[in-house]
Amino acid sequence: MRNIIRNYSSLLTLLGGIIAGSILGLIFGQRVEVIKPIGDIFLNLLFTAVIPLVFFAISSAIANIDPGQKLGKVISVMTFVFLGTVLVSAFLTIVAVWIFPLKAVAPGTFVPDENAHPAGFGEQIVKLLTTGEFFELLSRKNMLPFIIFSALTGFAALKAGESGKAFRNFLHSGNEVMKSLLDIIMVLGPVGLGAYFAYQVGTLGPQLFGTYASSMAVYYGFGLFYFIVLFSVYAFLAGGFAGVKIYWKNNLIPTFTALGSCSSIATIPANLTAAQRMGIPAHIGNVVVPLGGTLHKDGSSISSIIKIGVVFAMFGRPLTGVDTVLLALGVTVIVSIVEGGIPNGGYIGELLVMSVYGFPIEALPAVMVIGTLVDPLATILNATGDTVAAMMVTRVMKGRNWLKDRADLQDPAAMPAGQA
Repeated sequence: MRNIIRNYSSLLTLLGGIIAGSILGLIFGQRVEVIKPIGDIFLNLLFTAVIPLVFFAISSAIANIDPGQKLGKVISVMTFVFLGTVLVSAFLTIVAVWIFPLKAVAPGTFVPDENAHPAGFGEQIVKLLTTGEFFELLSRKNMLPFIIFSALTGFAALKAGESGKAFRNFLHSGNEVMKSLLDIIMVLGPVGLGAYFAYQVGTLGPQLFGTYASSMAVYYGFGLFYFIVLFSVYAFLAGGFAGVKIYWKNNLIPTFTALGSCSSIATIPANLTAAQRMGIPAHIGNVVVPLGGTLHKDGSSISSIIKIGVVFAMFGRPLTGVDTVLLALGVTVIVSIVEGGIPNGGYIGELLVMSVYGFPIEALPAVMVIGTLVDPLATILNATGDTVAAMMVTRVMKGRNWLKDRADLQDPAAMPAGQA
């Protein structure tokens, strides 16, 4: 319990700031507008840090893949599994939102720009994927082109081989520095976000809480269903009833590690041990699990759709239509990659949602709050989904009898000392 409180101290203080701000907003009403600049300062610091953070996180992850590993078919199958589970979780969440509609924050308060005219399909694709000038990449309004540029930079650094070693080290160092910078900025989170939330509550009223109650009910209800039922289905597809048994037998420690650390990255050691005990070959588990910590996030996929649904409700737009659903699925895939497996990484994805759909910045604090509230279960889903994904990769690589090939790991009495 003490470890959980320590690891979630930043989450608890952030929630404390939000609660305190809510109380101030309810008590003083619109008079709390005087403290809104404090929230604006915090958000501006976050916005200026997010661009270099995304660049170093993505380019470093790609550039520092060990070229000596025989990735080959493992990478191909892993990519298919990662994309498949993320898309399944996203689409099922959309269905859940259709069945249980999310409440809007003060419907009609946020009005889209009437002077905005939608561009043609081709022009939308060009603007979605690219910019005409390099400096335009540095705007938070062009997050997706910037992500693509960052990924290409990472691949170029990897392709450069020995000549690119110094640059790859620079990317790795820059990634660590930017993560530390984000931690420093988030120290101001309880005050900054609390001030902004006080402003929202004071000006929009207590109907704000209806949005978060609705969102939390859908997220935690569907998230627990996905965790128990869908992960069991994935394990069954990987190894039949024996796969379900071996997965849940070895998934408890990673689950509690994810809950206690609030980080997919911190859960990697526990996942690697669990993968070994599940009978997953080392050359598969040692590739899928670490990359999954950064690139594979079913929990973030679910929360991304919930956030999109809430913002659509805020602006009175229906989350329906083939183009809207396809774009939501595409954004969700990008968000699951961008978030990086670190605490507070979800704020990057939230900014991407605002950027792609063209919503004004007033919508960002609402989705940030939702991201904070769903973080515990999202981390569990993100982290523990990596081992079941490794099981499915093993099923494709080794065939349906892969568990029988490692039967010694299924019998605790036959396992090596210290592993039973």
